[in-house]
Amino acid sequence: MNSSLKLPFYVKASLTFIGLFAFINTLYITQDIIIPIIYATIIAIAVSPLVNFFTKRKMSRTFAIITSLTLLFLATALLGVILYSRLSLFTDSFPDLLDKITVALNNFTVWASKNSMLSTHKINTFFLNAKANILSNDSINAKISSAGDALVVLILIPVYVFMILFYQPLLRDFIYQLFGEVNRVEVAAVLSSTKNIIQKYLLALLLEATIIASLNAVGFFILGIEYAIILGIIGALLNIIPYIGGIIAVILFMTIAFVTKSSSYALWVLVIHLFIQFVDNHYIIPKIVASKVKINALISIVAVLAGGALWGIPGMFLSIPLTAILKVIFDHIHSLKPWGFLLGDTMPALTFFKLPPKNK
Repeated sequence: MNSSLKLPFYVKASLTFIGLFAFINTLYITQDIIIPIIYATIIAIAVSPLVNFFTKRKMSRTFAIITSLTLLFLATALLGVILYSRLSLFTDSFPDLLDKITVALNNFTVWASKNSMLSTHKINTFFLNAKANILSNDSINAKISSAGDALVVLILIPVYVFMILFYQPLLRDFIYQLFGEVNRVEVAAVLSSTKNIIQKYLLALLLEATIIASLNAVGFFILGIEYAIILGIIGALLNIIPYIGGIIAVILFMTIAFVTKSSSYALWVLVIHLFIQFVDNHYIIPKIVASKVKINALISIVAVLAGGALWGIPGMFLSIPLTAILKVIFDHIHSLKPWGFLLGDTMPALTFFKLPPKNK
């Protein structure tokens, strides 16, 4: 006797949407817990080859993890010192730069008052109110609170990374037991593919940032704009944030070019930025970054927007690797393979449907 309950399609669809809503709502509510763990997992996967390298040389697992994290910290600190040394040259000239920005704003105020119905007093009042809002106690308290939360996360992530690396065998066997011995081969394939995708994706991002920083620095150097190297690095770091980062970068670059050179240089900066973005979007990302995750452009854009809506900027960073992991899972589950095909970058041949000829 078959006792399985067959539900109508509309009931299944309703239950699916309710489940998705509950799942997404849970991800949003628990983001302060989930996001650090996801970042720690990605870092742990990136560091795991180094840990395995040390353990194969008869080093205890605990000491191998500590050594690997120490090397990672030293490399990050060295990069931070180099950036700080370049950035200090930039910040030392902040007073002169602020003076030039003030002069430019005053000139803009005079120009706007002459070419609009607004008086100079109203324009100055607008800027003063904007400055007061930025420097208000509520704004400062919010920034201090955000900085405090970020500090807590920065402290928690290394602890999470150590724990994930230390308990890696336990977590792996738990996943095997969770899905049963029958599915052990498929689960192992999913875990291996996920590990390879994350490692290759991080290397691709590093290579992309290096190329973008070099292109930015060369472009600024040709234009004769000061601080070309540090501006190139800042542009590469901002470029990691999809869409928003590029907009912030070009506004910053054009402002510096305008106040240190002239409006024509600001336009040239815009031209160079658009050229670099064209090269990045049409050659670097498809050939270097996207080729590692096998996600088509449409799904990538939707994933970034959805990640930003769910978790903000951290969600934008995580959207592509998490989508790539979903594709790996979908490709290994028979009933979900159509969804994996939808996420992928395999373009089928274009076909046209023809109606059969009418009988005369």
